[in-house]
Amino acid sequence: MTDGIEESGFEKDGKIRDKLVATKEKWAREGRALTGEQADPSRERLPPGQRRVDDWPVLDLGITPRLDTGNWRLTVDGLVENPVGWRWADFQAQPQERFLSDIHCVTTWSRYDNHWEGVSARHLLSVVRPRPEARFVVCHSADGYTTNLPLDAFADEDVLLATTWEGEPISLDHGGPVRVIVPKLYFWKSAKWITRLELTADDHPGYWEVRGYHNEADPWKEERYSD
Repeated sequence: MTDGIEESGFEKDGKIRDKLVATKEKWAREGRALTGEQADPSRERLPPGQRRVDDWPVLDLGITPRLDTGNWRLTVDGLVENPVGWRWADFQAQPQERFLSDIHCVTTWSRYDNHWEGVSARHLLSVVRPRPEARFVVCHSADGYTTNLPLDAFADEDVLLATTWEGEPISLDHGGPVRVIVPKLYFWKSAKWITRLELTADDHPGYWEVRGYHNEADPWKEERYSD
């Protein structure tokens, strides 16, 4: 374990950007970009404090795993009746669905109308069958990053494990070959380079959640930072 980053078993390039992490922790302490407003997503498309962009900025901790469809594997375990360990061919054999969604980053950018393709979270859950006591999902990434979600949020109708964006495979920089997409929450909850989903009874805050960022991360309530 290194600075809250667990070893994932994959080779990696780079190292944690300590200055970037310190800056984002400072933002949390200072409440950077907070407007104090809330919005109704049924009436307003852009959450409070956000600005629309046309590009897709690349954000990470500085570590890029040496990951591709040949060595990628997804483990889903914890409080499930049917744990799975899928390689790329297994994952591709699952029903593939197309989704359209906006995404909102806590660093204040939002991008509209993103076209994704992949395996829906609801399908995945139907395969693994969560046990009754399962209430949370911990997302583990190949760079060692983690983030946590209530099981109900992960099971939402628009959540997926995406393999393509705008008709092309998701690039390694953006979290390919498979990235979680949770469009109703700030984008740090959409873990890049996903390799494990762990269902738990208790909540386990992830990398940014223990560094001053909000546990729920609803952009419409402007849940950027912890109280």
